[in-house]
Amino acid sequence: MSRHLFTSESVTEGHPDKIADQISDAVLDNALAGDPQSRVACETLVTTGLAIVAGEITTNTVLDIPKIVRDTLQCIGYTDAAYGIAAETCGVLATLDRQSTNIAQGVDTGGAGDQGMMFGYATDETPSFMPLPIDLAHRLTRRLAAVRREGVLPWVRPDGKAQVTVAYEDGRPVSVETVVVSTQHDPDLDQDTIREAIVEHVILPVLPEEMVDRDTCTFHINPTGIFVIGGPHGDAGLTGRKIIVDTYGGMGRHGGGAFSGKDATKVDRSAAYAARWAAKNVVAAGAARRCEIQLAYAIGVQDPVSVHVDTFGTGAVDDALLEEALRAVFDFTPAGIIERLGLRQPIFGPTAAYGHFGREPQDAEAHGRTVRLFPWETTDRVDELRDALGL
Repeated sequence: MSRHLFTSESVTEGHPDKIADQISDAVLDNALAGDPQSRVACETLVTTGLAIVAGEITTNTVLDIPKIVRDTLQCIGYTDAAYGIAAETCGVLATLDRQSTNIAQGVDTGGAGDQGMMFGYATDETPSFMPLPIDLAHRLTRRLAAVRREGVLPWVRPDGKAQVTVAYEDGRPVSVETVVVSTQHDPDLDQDTIREAIVEHVILPVLPEEMVDRDTCTFHINPTGIFVIGGPHGDAGLTGRKIIVDTYGGMGRHGGGAFSGKDATKVDRSAAYAARWAAKNVVAAGAARRCEIQLAYAIGVQDPVSVHVDTFGTGAVDDALLEEALRAVFDFTPAGIIERLGLRQPIFGPTAAYGHFGREPQDAEAHGRTVRLFPWETTDRVDELRDALGL
């Protein structure tokens, strides 16, 4: 029997890097709401009392950057200057230019907005088709935010992290071995109180009972002993610095490109979504238990320069046959991805915290319209794949 441990982490929406991601995606959504053809590459830096927004944006709508920043901070919960940054009082600097005409001439004809390689991954080890470590880590950070927002633990502040170590035997998850939760908190709080409350209200409600042996599973709660200084006051935050949190927790490869603040002509984002869409349909179709898909592009060129499939020996058919089927069933051109997934809608804000993958598609109201969130999570190509593969 082969046994190994694997660890993934997640962070809350109040983590400084996630604040930056959410601001960048809020700028993107506001641009798309006013002009669906907007080209956006927006980067954000947050630090004590200050947010700086920079990038290249070509749009026919007016963007009120200070309002977008303040609304985002307000929504996250940064409403008190004691937290190091507050929505009403922080400084906001914006330095924006238009998209390079050299890039635009390739994108205007339907080509990719940049070169690069993107990966999508899916596994049957959870109902969300996500690896269990990152699935549990996201659940913990969402729960940590919920007990703050709902007033269950009113001393919890917006910044926080969770990390989960899972034991695998013969490639299947069998137990949770270690859980780390670090939460920013009000001053003068007893650490024993914090530990007991986090275990009772955050960890135990989330972890599946059958996966946890309380005699052997280790819980680390605020291991440094105190976490009062957090958010942008504790660390500067930057857009795109949590790409493994955003994807599969390190299970599966990453091409290196971040997502937030980029419109869908940037294949860093759209092709990563398409690769996840395809990989999830492969697993849902029963063609493999695990599937990783790599797409690669040249700037200004429509078709991917390569499509690579790896089912890690779990495929019902040869990987080469699966690659042929994917090319037949999915349109991996940037224009095709954008059209089929509806990526010109203002749907990106919810992706900027707790991962871009693993949540069910859902209709929601955004900017005065009904939009489809997480459309790349749909399993709408299962029948076509089965037919193409003869399954």
